[in-house]
Amino acid sequence: MLGRTQRFFCLRERSSLRASSSPALDKPPCSRFYPRMEKPDRFPDVMLLAAGLGTRLRPLTETMPKPLVPVGGVPLIERVMANAREEGAKRFVANAHYLADQVLAHFGGLVKVSREETLLDTGGGLKRALPMLHSDPFLVMNTDAFWPTGVDRPLARMRARYGGQEDVVLLCIQPGRATGFGRSHDFCLDPMGRVTPDYGAPVIYGGVALMGADVFRDTPDGAFSLTKIFDRALEGETLKGVVLDAPWFHVGDPAALAQVEELLGA
Repeated sequence: MLGRTQRFFCLRERSSLRASSSPALDKPPCSRFYPRMEKPDRFPDVMLLAAGLGTRLRPLTETMPKPLVPVGGVPLIERVMANAREEGAKRFVANAHYLADQVLAHFGGLVKVSREETLLDTGGGLKRALPMLHSDPFLVMNTDAFWPTGVDRPLARMRARYGGQEDVVLLCIQPGRATGFGRSHDFCLDPMGRVTPDYGAPVIYGGVALMGADVFRDTPDGAFSLTKIFDRALEGETLKGVVLDAPWFHVGDPAALAQVEELLGA
């Protein structure tokens, strides 16, 4: 014979079984109050091109690599990274060749560095560093040009302009807003935002590009320039541009450095 306590638990178990047979009660409680969470949009990794010899900035670059040359007391590469961080960049990769130990020491292990024993130029250096880049597409930034942080957010527009693996999106500068640049322009930008050789508004390449790993197919394993990638995209009409709405400073030689520092009030 069951005791009083045993009878109570048996009754409660039977009641629980009857309740579970109801379809409405079989659903997880309150599930509709917890919507599915979407993954946040990940900001692209940034490849910093920092391997060049910096010959035009001599004598400053006789003892330090060009990316570490201070502009108003701040190394060039840090000003470039500040532009990217302003818009959400968190992960950087750099290449290094000339006085590479100084670049490695500057970052102290906080940035992955692809060390080139032989100079591979912009395209070859980037291709060698592709395994270090975890996003696709990714941003590529020269380390000798920047704009005032907080004045514009062009990287967001570049990301919006990117349409797929065949695309290459360039940051474009209006010649009248450029400091330290000797040529009149590099190419033109048509009203649809496509880069052309000679149709549209004259613009300068601003040293920032958004691209994916697929554009490196059929490229050599040694040294080559990124212009090879740009030219192929131009021929395929997949080279696009976004205009920077801010002053742009290119530090290519000592005269440009002095001019930029004067404009910055440094």
